[in-house]
Amino acid sequence: MRIHFIAIGGSAMHNLAIALHKKGYQVTGSDDVIFEPSSSRLARHGILPETMGWNEANITTDLDAVILGMHALTDNPELLKAQELGLKIYSYPEYIYEQTKDKVRVVIGGSHGKTTITSMILHVLNFYERDFDYLVGAQLAGFDTMVKITDEAPVVIIEGDEYLASPIDRRPKFHLYKANLAVISGIAWDHINVFKTYQDYTRQFELFIDTIQPGGKLIYCNADQDLNDIVKKSTADIEKIGYGIPEHVVKDGITYLLPDETALKVFGDHNLMNLNAAKLICAQLGISNEKFDSAIASFTGAAKRLELLLSENETNVYKDFAHSPSKLKATIEAVKAQFPDRKLIACIELHTFSSLNKEFLVQYADTMKDADTAIVYIDEKTFQHKKLEPFTKIDVQTAFKSDELQFFDNSEMLRDCLLKVNFYRTNLLLMSSGNFGGVDLVNLARELNTVGQRI
Repeated sequence: MRIHFIAIGGSAMHNLAIALHKKGYQVTGSDDVIFEPSSSRLARHGILPETMGWNEANITTDLDAVILGMHALTDNPELLKAQELGLKIYSYPEYIYEQTKDKVRVVIGGSHGKTTITSMILHVLNFYERDFDYLVGAQLAGFDTMVKITDEAPVVIIEGDEYLASPIDRRPKFHLYKANLAVISGIAWDHINVFKTYQDYTRQFELFIDTIQPGGKLIYCNADQDLNDIVKKSTADIEKIGYGIPEHVVKDGITYLLPDETALKVFGDHNLMNLNAAKLICAQLGISNEKFDSAIASFTGAAKRLELLLSENETNVYKDFAHSPSKLKATIEAVKAQFPDRKLIACIELHTFSSLNKEFLVQYADTMKDADTAIVYIDEKTFQHKKLEPFTKIDVQTAFKSDELQFFDNSEMLRDCLLKVNFYRTNLLLMSSGNFGGVDLVNLARELNTVGQRI
């Protein structure tokens, strides 16, 4: 099979390219720019484009398929040539389905928790040396790539994003996988550049339920009232299984699953709900609850999800991917509940299109109220790049409903502010889908003043 990737450098695209290369396919690709780690990983497998840019000559009649990435535009010359030649053009979710249509397809959907639930399932299956394929949105410890596609594996675990499939296919990705087993972790409005209203956004989950194959199963968070309503209205020929927070206890900053008091390396109500979703999926795949608990005890979390950067002198510093209002609120609540005797300084970088939209910003009201000190950072260059009107401190404080909230648009000023704080018995939570203007968060954590006087 000869496969060409248009916009091969994307996180999902380059991983799929590597997976197909490992499968023995002849893979080529193009892109106008490829960043790390995609560049090095493609080069290691011998499929990094020799030159950057688009070239019609890459598109020939002997290609079996062209896979189109979201980064490409509709007037991309390679895309136009492929259309002119009548070649089969897939989005990457379409091609994932094409490769897995004879497998049991497990699709993890929802506005939050997808990567963690998927990671938990992969961890447990890997623990018991089960044979499975997968597609996950983060690099996981113990896994070489974010995509694995083989002929032999009987099941595939797919993180199902609700964003659009490709520039010429405006359907959400998770509609294209046709799940046999599905999860919806909850619904909180996101991707407002595509789904202009909350109703339009929730409609995508209604449609997702309809794509679950007859006789399949939907596992859903019954703590989400809007999701409950959608599931109850659905007439799909599937079994519906709700889940919530499992019984647990917290002792000295460690969460234990009951009744056997299995010690966990993760914490927070949102992670416990994610765990329950993963447990129910694993049960459908033949792994008992007892075996699941034994395996999940060694799960340390998905990359950038409450990732511990430092722990000393009763101070923990965490990095987290939280950026949407629901994720922000849940992550702050989790850290505060896990360490009730410590203060919490919570800092979020607003970086996504939604979070930088003035009309959407009000969705962040009261999301940081549980933090002892709340900080919002926006890289001043971000507004310039996205051609948006910058927020003022008053804009942000008003939207978050906090006059005490601190606001920075310069990373060095933010760094200087944090270095002046005495962090003894105080946790720091750094949340972003960006990079805080290039600040080295690991070094920052090491430099913090974590020594203080006991009272």
